Amino acid sequence: MTVLRYGIIGCGMMGQEHIRNIHLLENTQITAIYEPDAGMRDIAASLAPEAEFAPNLNSLLARNDLDCLVIVSPNYLHADQLQQIMAHSPRPILVEKPLITNIDDEQIIARLQNDYSAPVWVAMEYRYMPPVAALITEAQKVTGGIKMLTIREHRFPFLQKVADWNRFNEKSGGTLVEKCCHFFDLMRLILQSEPVRVMASAGQSVNHLDESYDGRVPDIWDNGYVIVDFASGARAMLELCMFADGSTYQEEISAIGPSGKIECLVPGPGRFWPQHLGDPPTAKLIVSPREPRGPRTIDIPVDPALLDAGDHNGSTFYQHQKFQQLVLGNHPVEVSLQDGLMAVKIGMAAQQSSTLGKAINL
Repeated sequence: MTVLRYGIIGCGMMGQEHIRNIHLLENTQITAIYEPDAGMRDIAASLAPEAEFAPNLNSLLARNDLDCLVIVSPNYLHADQLQQIMAHSPRPILVEKPLITNIDDEQIIARLQNDYSAPVWVAMEYRYMPPVAALITEAQKVTGGIKMLTIREHRFPFLQKVADWNRFNEKSGGTLVEKCCHFFDLMRLILQSEPVRVMASAGQSVNHLDESYDGRVPDIWDNGYVIVDFASGARAMLELCMFADGSTYQEEISAIGPSGKIECLVPGPGRFWPQHLGDPPTAKLIVSPREPRGPRTIDIPVDPALLDAGDHNGSTFYQHQKFQQLVLGNHPVEVSLQDGLMAVKIGMAAQQSSTLGKAINL
């Protein structure tokens, strides 16, 4: 097989996860990295000693020895960096979520869709978590057509990032964009329908209130409910709590229809699991048809090597497997620019709904 040469843009916590998972694939090489922060550069150098470090983004983009690009920079940089990439030779791109943080940047995405000849894949790792993927595969058959979809995430607070960019809405896009676009993407994917109305109640109740950065207290929200009505008549709800560190499962997703219910339970990153409680729990799929025999629970274990390589239940590896095949010309884009844009738009509508106290029509 051809050895694929990757250019990595951004090597913070998530960038490092991408590097570790790319290294788990055969015939891959981290060839060049652009990372402006010295501390993150040092960590990236230890993870990818074969890589050369570019002094700036244009220097990396000017190289002719890169087969693809992976954008893992802070949220607010994605749109500008995509715009810079368009001025260079087109190469396949994997760009982390959220695609944009400001609706004015939608015009950049429109130009990318029209003028960029190489494929662009928006990274939505939650699609590829094994228990979530199993639910997606089985949901229509088990439910007989989903009428209600519920996603609950009870997790730890936002972690520290370079220059604390994730503490403020202006750079992150807001919690319901930064964190939750994953879930709004799942809603569209699972329901196979488009959103028509968003209602939300959310806010900052516990986290980061005692922090200050250059005299500013973080304004990032830490909990909320979001209800989304879909054109199909189905409805979906997100429940988010980011001060629920001790939860057995981080994500719980349930889909219900006239024939039954299907659920998946996803544990959080093993590095946050209390060691005195023994091994972290295994992900599960629970199938509950509307008949007397009752629910059936299926364990969905994940290779420990994949769990060690990242915080997303092995999904980053499975996503990169498919992206690798896309670069080789053997696989289509599974998460399009339009998918990435719609996930952000739902999140922005939810932020607006909670701020204004009214439903937002899409």
